[in-house]
Amino acid sequence: MTNFQVPITPPEHAAGLSNGAVVKGNGSEIPIFYPATGQQIGTLIEDGPQDVDRAVAAARKAFKTSGWPELSVEKRAEILEACERIILENIDELARLECLTTGLVMTQIKSFHLPRAAYNFRFFAQYISQARGERYDNTEGYMSTVKREPAGVAALIAPWNAPLALATMKIAAALAFGNCAVLKPSEQTPYSLMKLVSLLNDLLPEGVLNLVNGRGGVTGAHLVGHPDIDRVSFTGGTVTGREVMAAAGRQLTPCTMELGGKSANIIFASADFDRALDSALLSIFSTNGQQCLAGSRILVETSIFDKFVDAFLARMSRIKVGDPMAPETEIGPIASKSHMERILSFVDTASKDGDRLLGGGNRIDDLGSGYFMNPTAVAAKSNSSTVCQAEIFGPFASFLSFKTEEEAISIANETEFGLVSYVWSDHLPTVMNVSERMRSGVVWVNTPLTRELRAPFGGYNNSGVGREGGHSCEEFYTEEKTTTIPKSPLNPFQFGMK
Repeated sequence: MTNFQVPITPPEHAAGLSNGAVVKGNGSEIPIFYPATGQQIGTLIEDGPQDVDRAVAAARKAFKTSGWPELSVEKRAEILEACERIILENIDELARLECLTTGLVMTQIKSFHLPRAAYNFRFFAQYISQARGERYDNTEGYMSTVKREPAGVAALIAPWNAPLALATMKIAAALAFGNCAVLKPSEQTPYSLMKLVSLLNDLLPEGVLNLVNGRGGVTGAHLVGHPDIDRVSFTGGTVTGREVMAAAGRQLTPCTMELGGKSANIIFASADFDRALDSALLSIFSTNGQQCLAGSRILVETSIFDKFVDAFLARMSRIKVGDPMAPETEIGPIASKSHMERILSFVDTASKDGDRLLGGGNRIDDLGSGYFMNPTAVAAKSNSSTVCQAEIFGPFASFLSFKTEEEAISIANETEFGLVSYVWSDHLPTVMNVSERMRSGVVWVNTPLTRELRAPFGGYNNSGVGREGGHSCEEFYTEEKTTTIPKSPLNPFQFGMK
């Protein structure tokens, strides 16, 4: 039995931040656990409606009086670049706090998640520095200009699976275009974002960025339905996303929703076998398998199916599961006990559906009381199997075979989701045909998990509403204003002169 050392001693209580000051909520006490040991490491004091009102009022006041919306692009970009630097200067503490509640592997946090969090600020600093306006002279005698103005106060709701990397995309974008914001992390993972907001508040005017903590049905519901919120950006599950949109819709508040996924990873016999194998393992098992981008349905052409699956299982059996702080660890614990139990329940579901367990599918008992499970793979009877349709959100791969391009496309698109898809082939006509017919917001060809922040990112169907990315964020976090001016004095029609 093993008890791993806790990465860092957290604050006694997880609390909100309004006007740059720590404000302890008045709601329920929610225990916070370290997934690697299962032990309680702290308590979150939930923010209720009054606490949310205070944070929103602070953001609204800052929007009206702090000068942030009117700040020059040059000065705002300088502050965003300073936000990047402060993340990198505090990378060790932020990484330990992220590991503490998510169970993410420390080497992955430091090599990917936090560099990405820092880069989000640098990207938007660069983006707004290249902003351009519009002018129209098409109507004779008139000039019309179009400018973008900050929308106001944004509610930003971050998920538990990668808090820093995903929340900073929202924070950086909202602030870059002159908005103020209220951030709500998951109640499971508050610590790293508490620290981040505290660091950023040293650089920002008072009240520009605030934080509230609590459950979605309490804190989140009041925040997204608040009449003084102008934008809602949510990343999380599809069921919760519907509730968020319903609450925001009563105020006609625009939303972007990055929701679930059940992405197809299509591997043709014409693919580079080794690169496709590396990618298949990476796309399902990185971030402890808990990512909406996971290539969780692995579709392999029949002629190479057995060879590919055998190679995948051989590699899977050697994956190091263990202490997320250890440098050799590749997969850490699942983020919570309840989620681990949910993932493992799909093993029984697969059996009932007639699927075949290929490997894994069990909790690891000799790693103590933490939420560890073996990476798992199933050969599905068909794409209608539950494991091919439900978002399991864990280190759980489902294999399907196909014979033709048409069959692969049909299987890949037979899902309620449509976030991303992967295509592996060195045959250009295959790549062009399949990528153009994928019903997903992003198609990755011969590459795993590559994010181009200038391009739109989001999903079809139940994978979301709206897009993130440079121009997409500009459109979402701003309002367009058209000003029309005559080029010379007019002689308007004169009522009452006849």
